[in-house]
Amino acid sequence: MADTLSLKESVLVYLDRSGGLQKLTEDCKPFKNPQHIVAVYRFCVRVNPSDLIEVDPVLGDCVLHDPLRATALFQSVCFLAIKTLSLVENIHTENQVNVILKVTHLPPFPEYTMDLSSIPCVYSPMRLVSMEGLVIAMTRVTKYTQGARFLCINDDCPCSTGFHHIRVHSPGATESATVRNDFSCMICSSHLKEDVKFRVLGDKQLVELIHVKALDALTANQQNSLRYQSVTVFLRDDLCNSMRIGQLYRVVGIPAHVHQWPDITCSVEANSIQLLEPQCPHQISASFQELLKATARFPWRFTAILAHCFGLEVAPPGLYNTLKLALLLSLVQTRADTKDTCHNLDLLVVTPDTYILDRLMAYSLSLACRGVRHQATGEMFASVSRDEHGAGTANIHAGSALLATGGICMVGDLGYYKKDRLDAIQSVLENRAVSIFIPGKKYGEDADQQLSIPLQCSFWALTDSSQRPGRVDSTLLGTVDMGPIPIQLADAFGLVVQCKDMAGEQALLTQAVHTLWQAVQPEESLYTSFREFSNQDYLELVAYAQSLQVELSPEAEKLIHGYYMASRRARTQSQGVKMSVASIKLLVSLAEAHCKLCLRTQVLEEDAVIAVLFCENSVTLKHGSSGLVIPPDAVFPCELGDVDSLHRRDITLDELHQNILHFIYTYAPGADKYITEE
Repeated sequence: MADTLSLKESVLVYLDRSGGLQKLTEDCKPFKNPQHIVAVYRFCVRVNPSDLIEVDPVLGDCVLHDPLRATALFQSVCFLAIKTLSLVENIHTENQVNVILKVTHLPPFPEYTMDLSSIPCVYSPMRLVSMEGLVIAMTRVTKYTQGARFLCINDDCPCSTGFHHIRVHSPGATESATVRNDFSCMICSSHLKEDVKFRVLGDKQLVELIHVKALDALTANQQNSLRYQSVTVFLRDDLCNSMRIGQLYRVVGIPAHVHQWPDITCSVEANSIQLLEPQCPHQISASFQELLKATARFPWRFTAILAHCFGLEVAPPGLYNTLKLALLLSLVQTRADTKDTCHNLDLLVVTPDTYILDRLMAYSLSLACRGVRHQATGEMFASVSRDEHGAGTANIHAGSALLATGGICMVGDLGYYKKDRLDAIQSVLENRAVSIFIPGKKYGEDADQQLSIPLQCSFWALTDSSQRPGRVDSTLLGTVDMGPIPIQLADAFGLVVQCKDMAGEQALLTQAVHTLWQAVQPEESLYTSFREFSNQDYLELVAYAQSLQVELSPEAEKLIHGYYMASRRARTQSQGVKMSVASIKLLVSLAEAHCKLCLRTQVLEEDAVIAVLFCENSVTLKHGSSGLVIPPDAVFPCELGDVDSLHRRDITLDELHQNILHFIYTYAPGADKYITEE
């Protein structure tokens, strides 16, 4: 008894020092209305374990290791404070005060961490633990009983009136533990009957978390033999709708075993939630630092060498440089920040031979902070099923695209998809959201519901241009056949890159020798004369470049704006093709990505030139050439292999820069007022 009184005194001291009493006073103001009479009054008390241990180590230990007892201590002190200060007249018994302790953090020790990759399926004390997991499914918000008032049916019993029998929800308890019809009076043992008009309802939502490493099974990498099991997290009241599918969170909660005969399931009652962002490296490898220093005076050479030496495990250097650079640009530009702003760069590759390019894209997928390769048998966006925990509501499961939030979703060859799936992909690309239909009758609701979940990932796809069922060649200069996909879908992707057949027997022999050497001697280097960077080097580079915050310089902004206006007028006049607003977004995204890949924070005019060349090639492939005449592979107009070839490329890009300026002056009158010709 003395220990309990001492702990209550420590609770009072802590509430006074931390401002908890002042917050309690503010929280009681809405309940001062005499007409507002309920069975249970809910109060949230924020607790900092570090500060609490300084006040009373025993009380701090109680909060961390016996939260149910600690809650009872805080409940008693809060009730006494409310009655002493006359904060709420309608609170008559301590049972009416429902205190929820919200801890700010837990000690950074393994004992307070629950690893979702090895969840113990045994009984353990109900105490606070911290865990990190990825949301793979969640239900809609439903109601649960926060508290209920029960009256004794014996009129002579004192408990036939008042608030003596109050039931409140406790962690791990089911609905039947709070509201049942077989409770007995603690005084006369008579039957208790609920006073339904005093029932207090709250919001409840169920979320499924899984270890983030479980996504390795959905990437293009070799799958491991580990198996992962998801855990169900209960969100209640103010925590509802605080988590989103596909995001990674740190959850502090109390594990509990839920008994639903004949099954026993392990779940977690969430106490606090924190969104986690991937940690970015603070520097790049020494080899890339040396290369960056050597190419500092040439704004285009660093990224050219990056693309030239990238993916040597799949293709020899010099092949598919444009595609390699496009993949790197998409990797560094794709991210989702805490402000729900998505920066993405979708990519569609047109090729008559999809095998090598599919391998190259799968290899690049391993560099993404989160990469998911969509399986043909799986769900791409989202699916709906009935909740298995007794709520009877709809449970929304994430598909490949939602699991790839903040990263890349590789959908592969679009020729394997039916028309309805291609239409769904086009709609998602245009709206950047996943639409989910939930029939009301099936899930216990009066009306149907249409949900929209924001999509925050980039898409990579292939189309086989050799598949032309019943199609005729276009007469427009520069266009290519998109294979089995409609031109509207190609427009939705934004960036389209063409990879032609390797010209000549020499190139075919080079690829064959490379493939055979990788199969026979995978550990030995075939290209000792080239700079070789490891996969870890590229992984650190992409992560570091992705975290850079860049801004457009006035020169780059003027060039992008001028090209957009000129291209819009030129194509409308000659082809009747209207350049959409998405085109200027694509230009800005490409310029920013090239700037990041150069490890700069200001987008220069040279970055805008690369963006214009990529965009012009992409639009030409879809709608034909315009007044801006550039080679089909304008970003890499010549072969690379030595310093002289890099110099020739710089000269050619300078000439293309001048062509872009002349194009702007011709089709965008007034451009000479804000662009100075070099």
